Amino acid sequence: MINYDQFLNQELANVKPSGIRRFFDIASEIDDVISLSIGEPDFSTPWHIREAGIDSLEKGKTWYSPNRGFADLREEISRWFERKYGVSYAPATDILVSVGGSEAIDLALRSLLNPGDEVLIPVPSFVCYTPLTEVAKGVAVQVETKAENNFRLTAADIEAHITPRTKLLVLPFPNNPTGAVMRREHLEEIAHVIEKHNLFVISDELYSELTYGSQPHVTIASIPGMKERSIVINGFSKAFAMTGWRLGIAVGPKEVIAQMTKLHQYGIMSAPSIAQYAAIEALKNGDKDIEYMRDQYDIRRRLLVNTFNELGLTCFEPEGAFYVFPDIRSTGFDSETFCEKLLFAKHVAIVPGNAFGDCGEGFVRVAYANSLANIKEALKRIKEFLTEIKQ
Repeated sequence: MINYDQFLNQELANVKPSGIRRFFDIASEIDDVISLSIGEPDFSTPWHIREAGIDSLEKGKTWYSPNRGFADLREEISRWFERKYGVSYAPATDILVSVGGSEAIDLALRSLLNPGDEVLIPVPSFVCYTPLTEVAKGVAVQVETKAENNFRLTAADIEAHITPRTKLLVLPFPNNPTGAVMRREHLEEIAHVIEKHNLFVISDELYSELTYGSQPHVTIASIPGMKERSIVINGFSKAFAMTGWRLGIAVGPKEVIAQMTKLHQYGIMSAPSIAQYAAIEALKNGDKDIEYMRDQYDIRRRLLVNTFNELGLTCFEPEGAFYVFPDIRSTGFDSETFCEKLLFAKHVAIVPGNAFGDCGEGFVRVAYANSLANIKEALKRIKEFLTEIKQ
């Protein structure tokens, strides 16, 4: 018998599978499950965006694009960043179109890290940052954010974890799973620390357009001195309900984008042409679609926050993304036990908080990317579940 361990990449072999997917897979085998587990918008991609993709097929536009993406798309991305965030990027050199935001994160980490370099990763946060850092032979240093700070990252949090080996800060806001956001004043404080210690930033802003309230999203690249120190990741999955189109954006200094493009060139070649044509239409004419979907998410957000607090599961009000992160410690269960019991007893799928870092223990992530009707039914079942476990 062959011992395959001798052939495997050990960094990759040591990576644990995603805790999000485990509950999704279990739920897929149970009837009548309401899934509030995956960050998958329940909206279809708006018709005018789909139509642009269909039109490209009908006209036979099915060829490879340049490695960095079609020039027309990069020009629209440049205009979008200028219009939305007040930051200018050169379409020819500063922009890369990737296969989803996740590929862009991977490319950025592999382009910037040498073996042993340390990466500061706020937690709770999306599951990919630590594994991708480790596969790139970097050292992931998790920085805990706290409920009492609304899960925001502070300058003091960063300072406390910096060593001579620290090179990168991952800035995942608006945050998955907590829904936390960073306002301009918070980013300005962090910028001083980044410059003081000569760090670089990978800012994952995939949920930028799903920011609630009167203050819009602020990118760290708009803070003086930060554009030249930041790779900003964004994309089309969340804002435009284009998850299956697999299209992401990386913008930043041309020197780093050039290295990312080399990796993209050899590993992927180019993003799908059909998706790129659809994305051009999304950026040109999709603002009203974003506004409509954001308003619908906001209704669901407020319903979930209010109901969980009424049920005794303390839940701070998230200001971004489409997740709430209630505290379930009052039930006496750990996060995984709570989620498993709820799934099997009431057929409601949510994700244990410790899937996003050990400090997420005692919390659960509930996605409100499902219909309002399904959310209301899920809350009814959760209320029944809480009543039954108290008896």
